[in-house]
Amino acid sequence: MDRDNGPRVRVPEQRAPQQQTAGTDLRFAVLGPVRAWRGGEPLPSGSPQQRALLTALLLRDGRTATAAELIDAIWGEEPPSQALAAVRTYASRLRKILDPDTLISNAGGYAIRTRPDALDLTAAQELAADAEKARAGGDRSRARALLNEALALWGGEPLASVPGPYAENQRTRLEEWRLQLTEARLDLDLELGCHAEAVSELTALTAAHPLRERLRELLMIALYRSGRQAEALAVYADTRRLLADELGVDPRPELSQLQQRILQADEELAHPADEEAPAPAAVRPAQLPATVPDFTGRASFVRELSNRLATAEGSVMAVSALAGIGGVGKTTLAVHVAHQARPHFPDGQLYVDLQGAGARAAEPETVLGAFLRALGTADSAIPDSLDERAALYRSTLDGRRILVLLDNAHDAAQIRPLLPGTAGCAALVTSRVRMVDLAGAHLVDLDVMSPEEALQLFTRIVGEERVSSEREAALDVVAACGFLPLAIRIAASRLAARRTWTVSVLAAKLADERRRLDELQAGDLAVKATFELGYGQLEPAQARAFRLLGLADGPDISLAAAAALLNLEVHAAEDVLESLVDTSLLESAAPGRYRYHDLVRLYARACAERDEQPPVERELALSRLLDFYLATAAGVYALERPGERVLDHFSRTEYPGLTVQVRETALDWLFTESSGLLACARQSASIGMSRRASDLLMAVVDLGESGANSHQFAAAAMAVSEAAGTAGDAQAEGRARTMLTHALSVSGRFAEAEIQAQRALALGRSARDPVSLGQAPNQRGIIALYENRHTDAESHLTEALAAFRADGNKPGEAAALCNLSRVHLATGRTMSAVDLAQQGVTIYEQDTTGLALRLANGKYALGLALMGTGLASRAEATLNEALHVFRDSRQQLWHGMTLFRLAEVHLGNRQPARAASHAEQALAVLRGIGGEWRRANVLTVLGRSLAAIGQTDRARVCWREALSAFEELGSPEAEEVQALLHPTHVAGAA
Repeated sequence: MDRDNGPRVRVPEQRAPQQQTAGTDLRFAVLGPVRAWRGGEPLPSGSPQQRALLTALLLRDGRTATAAELIDAIWGEEPPSQALAAVRTYASRLRKILDPDTLISNAGGYAIRTRPDALDLTAAQELAADAEKARAGGDRSRARALLNEALALWGGEPLASVPGPYAENQRTRLEEWRLQLTEARLDLDLELGCHAEAVSELTALTAAHPLRERLRELLMIALYRSGRQAEALAVYADTRRLLADELGVDPRPELSQLQQRILQADEELAHPADEEAPAPAAVRPAQLPATVPDFTGRASFVRELSNRLATAEGSVMAVSALAGIGGVGKTTLAVHVAHQARPHFPDGQLYVDLQGAGARAAEPETVLGAFLRALGTADSAIPDSLDERAALYRSTLDGRRILVLLDNAHDAAQIRPLLPGTAGCAALVTSRVRMVDLAGAHLVDLDVMSPEEALQLFTRIVGEERVSSEREAALDVVAACGFLPLAIRIAASRLAARRTWTVSVLAAKLADERRRLDELQAGDLAVKATFELGYGQLEPAQARAFRLLGLADGPDISLAAAAALLNLEVHAAEDVLESLVDTSLLESAAPGRYRYHDLVRLYARACAERDEQPPVERELALSRLLDFYLATAAGVYALERPGERVLDHFSRTEYPGLTVQVRETALDWLFTESSGLLACARQSASIGMSRRASDLLMAVVDLGESGANSHQFAAAAMAVSEAAGTAGDAQAEGRARTMLTHALSVSGRFAEAEIQAQRALALGRSARDPVSLGQAPNQRGIIALYENRHTDAESHLTEALAAFRADGNKPGEAAALCNLSRVHLATGRTMSAVDLAQQGVTIYEQDTTGLALRLANGKYALGLALMGTGLASRAEATLNEALHVFRDSRQQLWHGMTLFRLAEVHLGNRQPARAASHAEQALAVLRGIGGEWRRANVLTVLGRSLAAIGQTDRARVCWREALSAFEELGSPEAEEVQALLHPTHVAGAA
C-alpha cells in the first residue's frame, strides 16, 4: 500500500445498484495495519482499543454489531467495569474522524456504511473470485495476474497490533486465506511454466510453514520441472521425517503419489499439459486443385482460415488474403483450407491462378469470362466490358454459396472485380503482396514452418526408415532450408530420388552457404527462381535496399541501423523498407525492425555480389553500419560509466549514431540490439575492420554479464581476436582478447581466461595501448583471486592500478582498488579491505549520479569487506544498494552474485530461511551463466541454509552437486563440502 495516498483498492468494473452511502472518498485497510484515508489524507485511528472497534465494524460488511458483541470482540471474557462507556466513547471519536453518516447508531449497536470497494479486503475478495472464474474459463494467465493483484493488497500482517480475541481470530483467518491465495497463484505459476522462478518462494514458504504439505508438494513439482529431481525427492524425505517426528503421521497420499511419479520420471509431470488441438474438418473433392497428400502442420492457420470462411454462410462476404514469401506454401495451404471449407459452400468452388508474380498477370476480364462459363453462362451472354462482366458475375452468384480461390494475385486492383458481392459467398486470396488496401480483408501473414513441422514434412517425403537413423542430420537439412516448405520439398525429393545418398550427405551439401541456393532445385522446382520473380519486379531504389540490407549479419535490424547502412534519412529508409515488406521479400519483425528469411538473405547477398557496382559500395555500407553501432554504444557506455577514459581511446567514427540521454532508454537499445551488435563486430573484423570491431566489443561489455547474451559475447570476442591476429593489428587483438578474458572469467573458465589475459597484456605492451595495459592485469588479478593465488592477484592488481593512474582513468583506478580490497579481505586484512573499497566507492561517487553501474560494483566490494569485519547490518544495506542497480541495469551475473552474498549475510546472521530464499533466487538468476564454480558456491550456501531449517536430505543433495562440480574443476572448496557431508556435521546442523 502507498503510505501517503491510501491503499490501492481495485474498483469493481460493475456492481448492482445500491443505496447512496456517505463517505464516498473514504478508504479503509485491514490487510496490514488498520488504517483509514479521506481522499489522499491519512486519518488518525486512535488507541489500540479504538482500532479494535473499527476493525470489528469494518469486517461485518455493513451489518450492525451490538454493544455486547463489540465488548466481547475487544476484551473477551474479562471486560473492564466501564466497558460499555468505553465503547460509546470510541464510537463517538470515530464518528468525528469519519463522519456521522458513515458510522451510525442502530438498534443499540453500531455499523459502518460505506461503499463496498472502499475496503481493501473486499477488493481482494472480488479479485480472488474473478481469478477463480478466469481459471475455470481456461485463462490461466489472467487468473494468475488477478491473484497477484489480490496478494499485492496485503501490507504486512493483517490487523497488525489490533488487540482483542475477535481481531486475533480474524487475523488467523486472513493469514490462512492469504496462504491459500499464494498456493493457488503458485499452482498457476507451475501450470504456466514458471517453475524455476517459483522454487525460491516455495523454499522460503516451506521454511515458514514446515507442516503445510501442499507447499511441499508444489516445491517438489517445481524442483522436478527445473531438472532437480534429486532435490525434489529429498523434499519428500525431509517432509516424511518431519511429520513423523512432530505429529507421528505419514505424508498424505497425494504427496506419496507425487514421490512415485518423480521416481518413475513421469513425462506428464515434467511439463504442464497442453491443450489438444481440434481435429481438422473432413476434406471433400471439388473443382479446386488437388491438395497435396503429404500436407503437414499449419494447424493454427488451417483453424483460423476455416473458421473465417465458415462465417460466410448466411452472412456477409469473408475475404482471407494470405501473404508470404515465395515458397512459403501459400497455395498449398489455401487449397487445403478450401477443401476443408467445401461443406459450407455446396454450390461450388471456383479457382484461378492469377500469375501475379510473373511478367504478365492475368487480366480480370479474362478471369471473369472463365468464371461465368463455369457458372453456366453461355458464351453469347458474356458481356465484353470488365464492369458488365463483374456485374453479371455478382448477379449470377446471388443466392448461392460459392467459394472463390484467387491464387497468386498481383495486387488488390487485380482482384477487386473478382470478389463475390453477395451473402453466403467468400473469397480466399493468396499473394506475395500484403493487400492492406483491400477493404474488409482478413489479412494473414504466412511464416515458415516450425522445426517440428519441417522435420515431419521431410520425413513424409524421404521415409521414416532413412530419417530415423540420422535425425540430427535431418534437423540440419531443414534448418539449412530455413524451414521453407518449398526448399524442404526440393531437398527431400532430391534425397528420395538418390538411394545411395544418406541424409548426412545432403546436409553437407547444404552446409555451404554460397552453394546452397544452387543445391535447392529439382526438376522445374527451384528456390532461386521463386525469389527471382519477386526481385525482378522491384523498382531501382527497392532493389538497392534489398541487396545492401542482405549484407548485414544478425537476425534482424532496426530502422535506424538500416538507414545508416543504406545512407538514407530515416523516413526515406522506412518508406523503401515497408515497400519491401509489402512484396514479402522482407519481414517486419516488430514495429521499426526488419529481417530476412535465411534463404532470401543468401539470395540478396548473391544479388549484391552480382549487381552492386562498384563493389566498394558493399564495404562502405557495412562500414556505415559499424560506425552507427559504435557511436551509439559508446554513448550508452558513457551513461553507465561517467568519466571512463577508455572512450577517449576508441577509433573515430565517420557516421553518427543515436543520441540517447535517458539511462533506461539506453539500456533498452543495448539489449534490444544485442544480437545485431555482436554480429556486426564479428562480421566487421572478418572484412578488415578489426580495430573498430574490438572497440565495439568494449562498448557493449555489459552484454557479456547479462546472461542472455553471454555466450554470444564470448563467441564474438573469439572471432574478433582471431581476425585481428590474422590482420596483424596488435592493438585490436589485445583489446579483443581482454574482452575474451572477461567472457571466459564470467563463465568460470579461469585457466583459459588466464591464458588469454597473458596474451592481451603482451599485445597491449607491444602496441603501447593504455586500454589493454590497464584492463588485462586487472582481469589477471580477478582470476588469481578466484583461484586463491593471492600474492599473484595483489601483484597484477597493483600493476593495473599503476596503469590506470598513468592514463588518468579514475573509474579504472576505482575498479582496481575494489578488487585489491577483496584480496586484502581474503588474506585477513579486513580493515584495509574496507578502506580500499571505500576509496573506490568515493571515486565512483565523484563521477556518477548515484545510479551508474560501476558504483554498484564498488558497493558490492564494500559490502563484502563490511561482511568480513562482522558489520552484518551495514553489509546487508550496502549489498542491497548494489542489488537494485544491478537489477535495473540488467546485469544478470552481478544480480545473481549479490543475491548469493546476501544469502551469506543472512546465514551468518542466523536467518537461515532468508538465506535459503536468497540462495534460491541466486540460482534462478545465474541459470546458464557464471559457470559451475559460482553455481557450486551458491549450492554450498543453500545447503547450509536448508540444513539449518531442518531440510537435511535436500541439503545433502545440494552439497553432493556442489562437490561434484568442485572436484571436476579441481577447486580447493571441495574439501569444505566434503566436511559438510560428514554425518556428524549434518546432524549438528539439523
